[in-house]
Amino acid sequence: MGKKIFLLIFIFISGSLYAEIKLGALFAVSGPASFLGLPEKQTLEMMVEEINESGGINGEKIKLIIYDTKSEDNEARRKFLRLAQKDKVAAVIGPTRTGATLAIKDLSEKEEVPVISCASSERIVNPLAKYMFKVAPSDTYAVEKIYEYLKSNKKNKIAIITAQSGYGSAGRDALLSVASNYGIEIVADEKFRDTDKDMTAQLTKIAEKNPDAVICWGVGPAPAIVAKNFKQLNLKGMLIMSHGVASKKFIELAEDAANGIILPAGRLLVADKLPEGDKYKKVVTEYKRKFEDRYNSPVSTFGGHAYDALMVFKLAYEKNSKDLVSAIESVKNYIGTYGEFNFSKDNHDGLTKDAFVMVKIENGDWELLVE
Repeated sequence: MGKKIFLLIFIFISGSLYAEIKLGALFAVSGPASFLGLPEKQTLEMMVEEINESGGINGEKIKLIIYDTKSEDNEARRKFLRLAQKDKVAAVIGPTRTGATLAIKDLSEKEEVPVISCASSERIVNPLAKYMFKVAPSDTYAVEKIYEYLKSNKKNKIAIITAQSGYGSAGRDALLSVASNYGIEIVADEKFRDTDKDMTAQLTKIAEKNPDAVICWGVGPAPAIVAKNFKQLNLKGMLIMSHGVASKKFIELAEDAANGIILPAGRLLVADKLPEGDKYKKVVTEYKRKFEDRYNSPVSTFGGHAYDALMVFKLAYEKNSKDLVSAIESVKNYIGTYGEFNFSKDNHDGLTKDAFVMVKIENGDWELLVE
């Protein structure tokens, strides 16, 4: 009898010592969106290592399980089911892209696994789904920030060119739906595919309308081609990009054509240029330093999404590991790389348009536009 009790105690203690939190992640590490997904993966690995070295969460170490979605929606579905059914993860961070996130939205409800997406479309959280959250600010917020900027500069005749993808479609919807609120007239509405290699036909049609500004909405190499074609055609007016190009990789791809482009972005891109006393400066400068020291690569706002998602998960798990949904909904006043997060039962986004600042690319670098 004594031996049995001793054995049970030993098993209990051993189990406690080796308790772990299985955390899943889905990122586009390869494929067209790899320049978004790779820094997300790198950030998550770096920060999980740091958390584990400091004792984990509530004394439990994180076992991180990352799968590559290959920038494909169907692959995201397959890998999510593997995380939920085989790996038995507590939650999933990611996916990287809107399309992939929407592709697993129904699965997160069916499998009852909380998802903290790194994608931005408002459709991820509207309509509301119990297990689906996101940390990237919604497209509508980015559009409102752009339109405020245009209005302040007395530019109201606008052309749009958007990607035929989940991200591009959501952006187009937002651009069209709130234009009238800012006195914006959409004079041209063109589209492109992520795989297109030339957009001169669409831009030539846009040029005929003589807009004050052209807004391009997309991710990956395609927006860089739009920028190059815009310069080659010597088009007049502003060229404005979405936050989907908020990475040094875009500047590398667009080369000299990147200079002069304006976009809404997270403060992370201009961390060193934020004024002293800015409440976000400490978080973004510390994360920037850690990432660039470790990977010898420029920080990107997309890696910042993974940072924020992990920190939201950590705060929630510390509060109530048995009911993560309610715990995430209770996260308030969290200062992250992209803004101040305030979740609730009715708000699974947690951000406002104040998450964005307007930046301009000059001499291959980001400059903060003072509002």
